[in-house]
Amino acid sequence: MSIDTFEASLDHASPPKGWSNALQALWWDAHDDWEKAHCLVQMDEADRQCAWVHAYLHRKEGDLSNAAYWYKRSGYPIATGSLTQERHLIASTLLVSSSRKD
Repeated sequence: MSIDTFEASLDHASPPKGWSNALQALWWDAHDDWEKAHCLVQMDEADRQCAWVHAYLHRKEGDLSNAAYWYKRSGYPIATGSLTQERHLIASTLLVSSSRKD
């Protein structure tokens, strides 16, 4: 799957079935539902992918110190590009990861 798959899914009323909490959280964030996205990543705070999305969400919120904490937990570097670029990078990475598991 690719970022095009993610972007095309945004036309639907809900994220595709079978997606991880991290990927669903990105989907809800793209639908301007930060709260729902945040709840999803909090469901599995030990998961590196959820931690990465959690970092992105706090960066988007403007809580940079909290974002830094979650970047560290995720093992990914603190993002410096646009939020859209970061969302695309995370989604692409998560989609590739999920397709390897299938």
